Amino acid sequence: MASETTITSGALSARISNLGAELQSLTHEGTELLWQGDPAYWSGRAPLLFPIVGRAPGDEIAVDGARATMNQHGFARRSHWILARRCEAGCTHILGDTPETRAVYPRSFRLTQSHAVRGATLSVTVEVANTGAAALPFGLGFHPAFAWPLPGATGPAEIRLDNGAEPALARLDGDGLLAPEALPSPFSRGRLTVTPDLFDADAMIFPEGAGSGLSYSAPGAPRLSFRFDNCPALGIWSKPGGAPFLCIEPWPGLAARASSGPEIADRPLSQTLTPGEAAQFGWSVTVG
Repeated sequence: MASETTITSGALSARISNLGAELQSLTHEGTELLWQGDPAYWSGRAPLLFPIVGRAPGDEIAVDGARATMNQHGFARRSHWILARRCEAGCTHILGDTPETRAVYPRSFRLTQSHAVRGATLSVTVEVANTGAAALPFGLGFHPAFAWPLPGATGPAEIRLDNGAEPALARLDGDGLLAPEALPSPFSRGRLTVTPDLFDADAMIFPEGAGSGLSYSAPGAPRLSFRFDNCPALGIWSKPGGAPFLCIEPWPGLAARASSGPEIADRPLSQTLTPGEAAQFGWSVTVG
């Protein structure tokens, strides 16, 4: 069993596992807000997606022509990270390349993921660093899942975008790849009532326009207010059939397009770091 680290600000507490540096629990005044990974529905809780978001065509990726098999969402979520720093209110985990990662992703890298709590806010930050001599193409995504319905809810849940926008919707095709069609937005003036039928066609994906923050709330329940840093795309997902969780997923990267090739660098929103370069990404949630 992977070891875990607990951090707390008093009112807000979180547990983080060394496996995937994945958030396992988020409680506010003793009330659990994070989905607890019931495998009858979905065993994940808040995995980090790297070096791809979603699937690759035929589960095959390529880096400068070097091809390899890679499962959905990459390998970081299944890897054991090193706990590099901890204090009462925060911890930092590090994942570097290994012979096993280089066999499928032939690049040198360092991921640094930090969790911190302050007052009623949890902040999660990730730095991706190129520690090698060749360009580092990658995708990255956050995938936290929360209770749905929220604890104490007496009415339907609502997501409200801070920017009040109505961003176009994208869907995945039958192979889990990004379909080309831009669909009408389910948001009206930035507001969306969350109902199970929204996920009959799997995840809702917003490649652009969802903004840098949103709230997830319901009558009688705590309001969760999110902020996103350097995450231009957004996914919202629950497993079809009425699973009791809701994923709010800020993404710097996206799934591969349908009919695309395997190169990671060609995926939408893919980023490439030069040797020695690093980039930072993050999200936070405030309970109120």
